[in-house]
Amino acid sequence: MSTEVRVPTLGESVTEATVATWFKKPGDTVAVDEMLCELETDKVTVEVPSPVAGTLGEIVAAEGATVGVDALLATITEGASAPAPAAKTAAKQEETAEAAPTAKTAPPPGTVDVMVPTLGESVTEATVSTWFKSVGDTVEQDEMLCELETDKVSVEVPSPAAGTVAEILAPEGTTVDATAKLAILSTGAAPKAPAAAEAAAPAAQTVSARGKDIENAPSANKLMAEKGLSPEQVTGTGKDGRIMKEDVLKAQAAPAATPAAGKPQGGAAAAPAPAPRAPVAAEDAAREERVKMTRLRQTIARRLKDAQNTAAMLTTYNEVDMTGVMELRREYKDLFEKKHGTKLGFMSFFTKACCHALQEVPEVNAEIDGTDIVYKNFVHMGVAVGTPSGLVVPVVRDADQMSFAEIEKKISELGLRARDGKLSMTEMQGGTFTISNGGVYGSLMSSPILNPPQSGILGMHKIQERPVAINGQVVIRPMMYLALSYDHRVVDGKGAVTFLVRVKEALEDPRRLLMDL
Repeated sequence: MSTEVRVPTLGESVTEATVATWFKKPGDTVAVDEMLCELETDKVTVEVPSPVAGTLGEIVAAEGATVGVDALLATITEGASAPAPAAKTAAKQEETAEAAPTAKTAPPPGTVDVMVPTLGESVTEATVSTWFKSVGDTVEQDEMLCELETDKVSVEVPSPAAGTVAEILAPEGTTVDATAKLAILSTGAAPKAPAAAEAAAPAAQTVSARGKDIENAPSANKLMAEKGLSPEQVTGTGKDGRIMKEDVLKAQAAPAATPAAGKPQGGAAAAPAPAPRAPVAAEDAAREERVKMTRLRQTIARRLKDAQNTAAMLTTYNEVDMTGVMELRREYKDLFEKKHGTKLGFMSFFTKACCHALQEVPEVNAEIDGTDIVYKNFVHMGVAVGTPSGLVVPVVRDADQMSFAEIEKKISELGLRARDGKLSMTEMQGGTFTISNGGVYGSLMSSPILNPPQSGILGMHKIQERPVAINGQVVIRPMMYLALSYDHRVVDGKGAVTFLVRVKEALEDPRRLLMDL
C-alpha cells in the first residue's frame, strides 16, 4: 500500500515553499514521524515528518523545487516488506544491539524517557531555556523538570514518573524538535549518577553534530554564489547551523559586522548580525550584562519591525468621557458578578464598541492579501496582554456574537493562561482587529503598532480626571485618550476617524450598544 507525503500547512498567508533538504533517499526505511525533508518559506523552516512507517518510494519534488500547499512531495510504501537487503538489515540489527541506547531505542528496564511535550499546531521546535533539576536529583511525578521556549509560548515539562534524573540529553540552549528526547529518568531503587565523561557526552555530541558538514539551503547557496560570499562569512540560523536565504541577506546587508568574542558560531537560535557597537570603556564593559534575546522577544521584534516596514501606518486620536461606562459599571457590577460569576470590567465595553464600529467601517476589519483586500464578516478580537516573557495577543473568536459576560469570561481566561505561559498557538492566531490597553501601566497617550496582517489596532489609555467644557461650563470628568493606528493602504482617513467617533459615541452613551445605534 502506498501513502502520499504532501506539503503541510505552512502558516497564515504563506502559499509556497522551497524543498531545502531531503534527509532520506528512495529505498530508505522510515518510521512514523521520522523527518523526511525540510521546506523553506520566506518566513520559517518547516520539517515534514513521515505519516506512516515503511519505505520511501519516489521523491516527486527534488531539492530546490518550489511547491505549493498540499503539493505531492513523495510516496511511501507501507508494511514490513522494505526493499533493504537482508545483509544490510542484519548489520543494522547487530549495530543496534552493540550500540548504546539512542532516542529511537526502547528504554532499558527501570528507566523512563522524558520527551518534548506537544508544542502546538505549526510549532516544530523549541529551545531548552532552563533545567530546574540536575543529574542525580530526585524528582516526584509531575514535578517540573525543565522549561522549553518557542517563538510564541513557554512550555514547562513535568516529570512523567517519580525517580532520579539519570541523564540530561538536551542541555540549556539546545534546540530540539517536537519528537526529541530531553532526559532519562531512573526509577530503580538505587540509581547511580553517570560518570563525568558520560555527563559530558551530550555536550560533546552536540559539538560534533554541529562540527560536521551541514548541507545549506539551496536558495542560500545560489544567493551566496551571486553575491560572492563564502559560507564562513555567513552565520547560519537553520537547523544545526544550516545557512538559510535570509542569513545570506543579513550578511550582505552588514558585511563589516564581525562576530563578537564568545558569540556562538551557528546554531538554530543564532541571532541576526547586530549593528556595529560604539567602543565601550573597560570600566563600563565590566558593569554591562549581556542577555540573549528569548525566541518570543525575537519574534516580537521581527513582527513589529515588519509592520513598520510593510504597512502605511498612521494614527488618529480622540478622547472619550468615561462617565457613562463608569456609572453603569458601578450600578450593576455586584449584580453582574453574582449572576455570571465574573467581574464586569472595561474591556467588554470596548470590545462591544469596536465590534459595533467595525460593522459600519468594515475596511478596518480587513487585510491585504497580495493585490486583494479580504473583508472579514466576523470579528476575532485580539487582546494584547503583557506577560513576564513579553507581549502576546490571544484572540477572542467571534466576539461580535458574544454577550458582555461571555467576553469578560473569555478575556479573563485568556489573560490567566497568557501569564502562566499556557496559551496554545491556535489561541493566538486568526485575529482580525486588536485592542491594546496601555492604561493599566499608566500610559496617558501612545501610538500602538499594527499586529500584521491586521489593518487596525485600538490603543486604550489611562482614565484621568480633567477639566472639560460641557454646555458652556467647565466640569471635571474622567477622560481617556483613544488612539487608532491603521493601515492607510486599506483604510482612508475618513473611515479611520468615523470608526473612532463611533467607538467614542458608544462608550459615552453605552445604551447605544443595546439599541444597536
